[in-house]
Amino acid sequence: MAMTITEKILAAHAGVDRVEPGQLINVKVDLALGNDITAPVAVREFERIGVETVWDRERVVIVPDHFVPNKDIKSADQVKALREFARKHGLTHFYEVGRMGVEHCLLPEQGLVGPGDLVIGADSHTCTYGGLGAFSTGVGSTDLAAAMALGETWLKVPESIKFVYHGELPRWVGGKDLILYTIGQIGVDGALYMAMEFTGPAVESLDIEGRLTMANMAVEAGAKNGIVPPDEITRRYVEGRAKRPYTFYQSDPDARYAKVVEIDVSKLEPQVAFPHLPENTRPVSEATGVTIDQVVIGSCTNGRLSDLQLAARVLKGHRVNDNLRLLVIPGTQEIYMQALREGLVEQFIEAGAAVSTPTCGPCLGGHMGILARGERALATTNRNFVGRMGHPESEVYLCNPAVAAASAVLGRIAAPWEVE
Repeated sequence: MAMTITEKILAAHAGVDRVEPGQLINVKVDLALGNDITAPVAVREFERIGVETVWDRERVVIVPDHFVPNKDIKSADQVKALREFARKHGLTHFYEVGRMGVEHCLLPEQGLVGPGDLVIGADSHTCTYGGLGAFSTGVGSTDLAAAMALGETWLKVPESIKFVYHGELPRWVGGKDLILYTIGQIGVDGALYMAMEFTGPAVESLDIEGRLTMANMAVEAGAKNGIVPPDEITRRYVEGRAKRPYTFYQSDPDARYAKVVEIDVSKLEPQVAFPHLPENTRPVSEATGVTIDQVVIGSCTNGRLSDLQLAARVLKGHRVNDNLRLLVIPGTQEIYMQALREGLVEQFIEAGAAVSTPTCGPCLGGHMGILARGERALATTNRNFVGRMGHPESEVYLCNPAVAAASAVLGRIAAPWEVE
């Protein structure tokens, strides 16, 4: 019987020929991920299980990235506990400050995730790796603890929605705009516990970073996972990088979908999501009157090198507006280093931006850019819930890096073509 790419990956990891939506299955995982918020709880539950050590020290990955470099004593204690756990069990992939990155930027970059993998992580944006053609999803800390001990977890097979993006992408429109527009069309619960399969010529034209951005925000539509069928662009990205063998799965032509959504991108503008949900999207031309106090370029959604290159291209020859601050946060140390080599960091600083070491920082209101009462931020991050970046009476708007950079110049939400 025909299956979708998601169903094929799940069937392979369940050791069966086929699965169907709604079926409860037990699957072997290729990687189990935790961070400095979720892994401490998982470690405590792991210790209660009473097993001697983790199922595979190469496949349990811990990335302290949310509150590092540690912002207070509590966060320092949490990371210390993780550091000691990693040493006790000889984990290969514990990433210390100076060698770490935002987890969902770091794992693909380091080749820890490949096409066809099944990855769980105690972080909702674990769905990012669908950009490589993997099944990946967020789980709770107790599920992570069980996977750390057994290398297995349970899942309900999701139904799939197929999104087909037709047409040629207009200038300044990329993966962030496609996913914001999509969430605007279907709502934040439009794909509840479903697989979002992103296809069509416009998606095929995206580089891997744009695809990772789309998959990253699938959870903002309530999806279990987002996934892009792997192709030659995927192969070029993973060859020489992947640490393990990988498999390219494709949906069968006659696979069953709960729904097929066709989207023409040819006249799409860059999108801006207004407070307080990612579904509140508008074309940037309808958002240009909004004044802002802070711009953030970074996060697991848009903190990759191509994002920084795009922002630098827009900022070239300009300075940050006197009425706001611009924060630039490279996603990993490697991205930071490459941005240095290309002169991007120098350009950001000369323009008046602050450049940070990799961290999730302000994205979740952690540190490095908290908003005061009444302040507004425009960010390339993935969530704009009430109080997400600080005070409950602050506001967060979401956009792509080009819109963020143009807005940093003009002191209000702006389209990139306004500063050319």
